[in-house]
Amino acid sequence: MLDIKWIRENPQVLDSALAKRNAKPQAAAVLFADQKRRNHIAKVQETQKQRNAASREIGLAIAAGDNALAEELKVEVSNLKAWLAKAEDEERHLTGALEDILSSLPNIPLGDVPVGDNENYNVEIKKVGTPRVFDFTPKEHYELGEQLGGMDFERAGHISGTRFSVLSGELAHLERAIGQFMIDIHTREHGYREVSPPLLVRDDALYGTAQLPKFAKDLFQTTDGRWLIPTAEVPLTNLVRGEILDASVLPLRFTAFTPCFRSEAGSAGRDTRGMLRQHQFWKVEMVSITDADSALYELERMTQCAEEILERLQLPFRTIMLCTADLGFSARKTYDLEVWMPGQNNYREISSCSVCGDFQARRMNTRYRREGEKALQFAHTLNGSGTAVGRCLIAVMENYQQTDGRIVIPQVLQAYMGGLETIGVRS
Repeated sequence: MLDIKWIRENPQVLDSALAKRNAKPQAAAVLFADQKRRNHIAKVQETQKQRNAASREIGLAIAAGDNALAEELKVEVSNLKAWLAKAEDEERHLTGALEDILSSLPNIPLGDVPVGDNENYNVEIKKVGTPRVFDFTPKEHYELGEQLGGMDFERAGHISGTRFSVLSGELAHLERAIGQFMIDIHTREHGYREVSPPLLVRDDALYGTAQLPKFAKDLFQTTDGRWLIPTAEVPLTNLVRGEILDASVLPLRFTAFTPCFRSEAGSAGRDTRGMLRQHQFWKVEMVSITDADSALYELERMTQCAEEILERLQLPFRTIMLCTADLGFSARKTYDLEVWMPGQNNYREISSCSVCGDFQARRMNTRYRREGEKALQFAHTLNGSGTAVGRCLIAVMENYQQTDGRIVIPQVLQAYMGGLETIGVRS
């Protein structure tokens, strides 16, 4: 959430930033709602003064023996109290109206984020690895998976419907191995603390990371009002919700290997075949909580942690800086990692690393205090995929496929596969 004080002082900057995101101007609406609330609060405070003054005068009137005046003042106090009781409800309504507008505003892009109307304005930062030249036409992962006998979309459809898959045998093992490899690297070498978080969360948790209220349609809600997590970013970031942190413990770095659940409400007709876009998938998530000064360094560091996973798997990829219109709602700056998919002859997103500034911390009321200072500051949060396990499985299958349909297992994963070097086609 954006700081209302900042908006009061920078309304034109807000509207300019929204325009870069292809969003309508909102400063006037915010300032109107804010002023209406402030005027009401000022009136409440003035009425409270009148009530207090009249209450004091009642005592003076009684002491002076002026019972008529005392009764008149009692009526006045009673009327003022009645108005104040109604005013409390009005203040809650006005506060809610302002918060509704503020919670609908996306974050402000940083100054070095490229301005653009769509993904065509994203900027390639670097490219790592050279796509393999095949002496045969490479297949897509779903063709390979079905040929291997370990990827079944028909049975998944019978069980759960579209956008689900059943992996079995060595492919199921390979998916698990990829996730374990990632979590081991991030915890043993990159300094992240492993967390096994809840997969069901309350409204407040999703509001804190800004999935609610705007993206409710993209989520799955249970019958008791809880929500299935769309990403482990939600529980990991909310580990510090409502806390005042000592600046000396920052940055805090968390990672988790969890399933994720998304309704994909806005992606009808996209990537309907295979595992690229599913309702349920595994992902290794990274979250950092930092002070204001360290956030941008942490973004570079986090992105490098995700890149190293792909480098060790020897998967060609490129790193992209997203333009203003392609940024996520909470992000101020984002790097996407896109891995080469030979079957599609294209790069596809496999990780997204974002710095959110104090946007989420304001919604969670997460603050920190520096040593020797009384003032509190809102923490800065970051999140990134380290990486999406299902898409990494797809990339390994397509990049390491052989002419006979076998999949060579990357060397760094072989220990996780019990020494297995290839996955063979079922005879």
